[in-house]
Amino acid sequence: MATATLTIDLDALAANWHALDSLATCETAAVVKADGYGLGADRVARALYAAGTRRFFVALAEEGAALRAALGPEPEINVFSGHMPGDAEILAEMALTPMLNSLDQMLRHFEHLPGAPFGVQLDTGMNRLGMEPAEWDAVRDIALEQNPTLLMSHLACADDPEHPMNPQQLATFRAMTDGLDVPRSLAATGGILLGDDYHFDLTRPGIGLYGGLPFIDAAPVAAIDIPVIQIREVAPGETVGYGNTWTAPRPSRIATLSAGYADGILRAMGPQAYVYAGEHRCKIVGRISMDLIGVDITDAPDIPDTVELLGRHQSVDTLADAAGTIGYEILTSLGARYARHVLAS
Repeated sequence: MATATLTIDLDALAANWHALDSLATCETAAVVKADGYGLGADRVARALYAAGTRRFFVALAEEGAALRAALGPEPEINVFSGHMPGDAEILAEMALTPMLNSLDQMLRHFEHLPGAPFGVQLDTGMNRLGMEPAEWDAVRDIALEQNPTLLMSHLACADDPEHPMNPQQLATFRAMTDGLDVPRSLAATGGILLGDDYHFDLTRPGIGLYGGLPFIDAAPVAAIDIPVIQIREVAPGETVGYGNTWTAPRPSRIATLSAGYADGILRAMGPQAYVYAGEHRCKIVGRISMDLIGVDITDAPDIPDTVELLGRHQSVDTLADAAGTIGYEILTSLGARYARHVLAS
């Protein structure tokens, strides 16, 4: 079989949720947007539900509908994008809770779904989603009369514990919500690691569940193993791949792997990335192409049938560093061609 294998360890996912949950005394939700960060929202959410998660967050109402179909009626499913035009039917039928981001969304929700649950997202300085302080001041009393389920905001720099934006946003969030009898949420993964002051009533980890930074103690959840299609001997001075970007400096043994950027192995990572043949680290050489990757296995003790790109030896953040990006992009870029193998007890 030439198809690369993506192994998803649901026990590791559940262990990461428990570890993050243990860092706070409040309730811990889970973010499963973008198809469970590329690993399959249905299987991810069911594993997290079995681990004890009862509140989930997605980006879009359509994601929430698919999640409701996978999980059934019990858990709370919250939608970050709020109540967009045309969402009323799906929000009502699937019992989804929108996080309202603006006066327009609030009016839309109260008009089309009076009495239906909602939360409010507040902008504390990220300037992405949510009501700014002046807007919130203008509509706060109206919103509170309708009994919101949650007041939330999002930290822009939580992956850097020393960044001054963190206490600045915390102070703004407190100024906007202190004294209000509504549950509050500010912390995703990075915010959980900042400590108790950021936890409030609900944390909502995302990337840390899936094995990514800033949760350095996370167990790896995803692994990628790629078959070797062909081995070839390359003479000094010969080149490998498109554009002649790598020239053999010595007699070299090159393995051609059955994967490429169509599988989410980002082309940009090629000059800095490695794979593992057993315990031996092997350099990717030449450009990563759509379906194929060249790897120098000259010094490997054995000729491999498969190599490891992601898993025991290197994390999503190792690959992200090679590509000049972040672990989130590595996970959510994984393509549809992988043979997905799920580990669960």
